Amino acid sequence: MFLRKPNARRSFNVFKQATTVAFALCSLLMVSSAQGALWTITYPRPIDDSDARAQYPIAVLKLALDKTGVNYELRPSDRILLTGKAMRQLRENREVNVVWSMTDSQREKELTPIRIPIAKGLIGLRVFVINENKKPKFTDVLSLADMRKLTPIQGEEWPDTKILQANGFNVFTVPEFREAYDMIKQGKGDFFPRSVMEVTAELDAEGRGRSNLHLEPTMALYYPTAMYYFVSSSNKTLANLIETGLNRAIDDGSFDELFNSTYSSILASLNVKDRKIFTLENPLLPLETPLTNSSLWYRPNQVKNQ
Repeated sequence: MFLRKPNARRSFNVFKQATTVAFALCSLLMVSSAQGALWTITYPRPIDDSDARAQYPIAVLKLALDKTGVNYELRPSDRILLTGKAMRQLRENREVNVVWSMTDSQREKELTPIRIPIAKGLIGLRVFVINENKKPKFTDVLSLADMRKLTPIQGEEWPDTKILQANGFNVFTVPEFREAYDMIKQGKGDFFPRSVMEVTAELDAEGRGRSNLHLEPTMALYYPTAMYYFVSSSNKTLANLIETGLNRAIDDGSFDELFNSTYSSILASLNVKDRKIFTLENPLLPLETPLTNSSLWYRPNQVKNQ
């Protein structure tokens, strides 16, 4: 009796088919597991639970996660984390696994950005909180050169500080934003540039009408920048999940609906279309910023940059 030699090609094909089937089954199980597993997503706890600055980013994040269909729990960190500390904790995979913040080249090197500006660039459109006693200083401001003679107040670790400095401003820095409001109340510095998406709620919280705080009514600064969600460089899966959800919300119009319902009345109340806007350069802006995708940015036709 003769033994037939095994056919090497046939054996390889059988092995290949078995491997393909096994891989497909594993993939299906992983997808099913991801859909069924609970994703616990922790963001930095704001200074207080009523902090309006956190409400929109949290709402957008919920919208994006809902669009993916995953089972998730979104919760704040156990302790209050200001942006600088939150970024450091995120780099080290501690306490939080997602942070929203204004981008710059350094942050994009150290973390993974989801390059969809969640507030359509409003973070770079700044109006001025001033002390009522400083009003006369602004009547003579006709140009960016005039603006540079005034002293803005900003946070020590904020990208905004470097942007203002790069554009010729002598910036007075403080550890965190509430100290900036204290400085303005005390008459130190000349103005506190605040994003149009933040300033209304902040002034209400600071007791506008019961203090010497005043919102300068005629001018603004603008620099191109974006507020992104950031995750750890080792957490690509979460980055892909959030990006997928954001893109689905953009495609079906729910992203724009949330943006407009949140900010249309605020922009109107701040009279943005009639302000004189001084445009600054942003040397910190990464080349990958999607500036050419007009659907991602708020750029009212009425605004004329100076």
